[in-house]
Amino acid sequence: MKKQTTLKDSFSASGIGLHSNSPVNVRVTPAPAYTGYVFRRTDLNDFEVPAAPQFVTHVSYATTLMKSGVMVSTVEHLLSALLGLGVDNAIIELDSLEVPIMDGSARQWVELIERAGTIELQAPRAYLRVLKRIEVSEKNRFMSIEPADEFRITCEIDFNHPMIGHQSREISFKADGYSVEIAPARTFGFVEELEMLRKNGLARGGSLENAIALTPEGILNHEPLRFGDEFVRHKILDIIGDLALCGMPIKGHIRASRSGHGLHTMLLSTLLRDESAWEMSTN
Repeated sequence: MKKQTTLKDSFSASGIGLHSNSPVNVRVTPAPAYTGYVFRRTDLNDFEVPAAPQFVTHVSYATTLMKSGVMVSTVEHLLSALLGLGVDNAIIELDSLEVPIMDGSARQWVELIERAGTIELQAPRAYLRVLKRIEVSEKNRFMSIEPADEFRITCEIDFNHPMIGHQSREISFKADGYSVEIAPARTFGFVEELEMLRKNGLARGGSLENAIALTPEGILNHEPLRFGDEFVRHKILDIIGDLALCGMPIKGHIRASRSGHGLHTMLLSTLLRDESAWEMSTN
């Protein structure tokens, strides 16, 4: 039986929000067993927003949580790193409304977590074990989860762009490859959509330092792609971060085709609502 974990030491980071362009300081600290992931707005009298599906409020180009009118936005990359490295409990303090985008991937979060280290707590780790297949879809987007003895993701994307096209990848967390295979993959966007996004208050902090900028023929970035299929790897990174809202590791096989934040949270909510589809297990 595995035990729950938390950080051994706290760590801090600073940056800007991808969408708000606001400067933000973050401090991630150890937490007791059964805490899960909790965001704490230090600029708003330490108001706490748990990372849980019932607090998801916006899913357009990022995942935003809100409780009693207090928001925390773009939570998915940090949550992905915590879940990907097996950290069960953490308090995430921040002094603005958006988690910093860093370099657009989870690589820097992984480095900070690995430097801080993890410790076991005197409580068993609970898993959400999937018992039957659940499926959600939206137009040509599709996502499902089915029983499995591990957390596995099979993902495919399809973009009409010469550097993307059709990409697919599968990752199993038995291989312990998150920090090498998934964490370095950066978020991406299309230059032609940038003006529209900014008019809608999005991507105001986006730059070549924190996103892959796609032109009709290629990319604007000086840094080349980190992987030939970096785009689908980043999609997997996002799926992991959004499913971290479950509050415990999942044992199930996820299949995703052209999915996005909305579909990720729809799948999780649909699964949790059907009490015959899952059970809590300590092995």
